[in-house]
Amino acid sequence: MVGGLAPVAGYERFLLLRRRFRRAAAMLVAGFLGWYFVYVGLSAFARGFMARTVVGHVNVALLLGLLQFVSTFALTAAYLAYARRRLDPLAGELR
Repeated sequence: MVGGLAPVAGYERFLLLRRRFRRAAAMLVAGFLGWYFVYVGLSAFARGFMARTVVGHVNVALLLGLLQFVSTFALTAAYLAYARRRLDPLAGELR
């Protein structure tokens, strides 16, 4: 190792892998946190809207809260598909 870096750290393919991973991670974090903060903001400032009944005892807040879980799984599935298609082949080349 030179300067504490593994030799692979300077390879163009490794740098591409790192850029792709960082871009994907940033997009996923932004999507998740954006949706989460929208939910928290609605809960704090749009109480009337969140309390609106949709069906029976189910209100908008409960539905949006459940969608938080659904969106988490959807973002995870999207990342897995992206990683299989764009990251794993590059990582395989570097092994």
